Amino acid sequence: MSADASEPRLVLVFSGKRKSGKDYVTDRIQERLGADVCCIVRLSGPLKEQYAQDHGLDLDQLLGPGPYKEHYRADMIRWGEDRRCQDPGFFCRLATKGALQPVWVVSDARRQSDLQWFQREFPGQTRSVRVTSSDETRRQRGWSFTTGVDDAESECGLDNGVEFDWIITNDVDAPSLEEQLQPILKLAKESADQSSVS
Repeated sequence: MSADASEPRLVLVFSGKRKSGKDYVTDRIQERLGADVCCIVRLSGPLKEQYAQDHGLDLDQLLGPGPYKEHYRADMIRWGEDRRCQDPGFFCRLATKGALQPVWVVSDARRQSDLQWFQREFPGQTRSVRVTSSDETRRQRGWSFTTGVDDAESECGLDNGVEFDWIITNDVDAPSLEEQLQPILKLAKESADQSSVS
């Protein structure tokens, strides 16, 4: 892909377990940088949209945090895996279509193939960030282990074999989120500033 005005200056690819707080962390980053500088790219958005279309389901409920999504989660994972096997970049391309801001925050990478796609398409711009929380913290946020979900690739695909650029610990007794996000926000601001002068 050639460098052009619509190519991002920085791609922050976030991953983490269910209820680790990925969305909370990525929303904070967008708030700090502003929506004109930073867009949130949700890989699960186009997946759920396509799944809802193919299966005649309520997209708004699939996108929400409630029991409706949980009811379909295991089947949606299997369906998504089939699509990815045919074309590993399918959902990444759909999710980034129309993203024009200089900083992209990918809020929900789940597999090696997700991260590899961004590293291949944007090799100089991509950085990886892992959000972690203890099982106890995740339980307090409503998580409980579900066979076929929590032991599937969609939850475990990035547990090993990745050297993350940053690891954010999202627990009560961890250093403040503000403090942990400083180096990421600094890089994002520098990247956005480069974009405005070029």
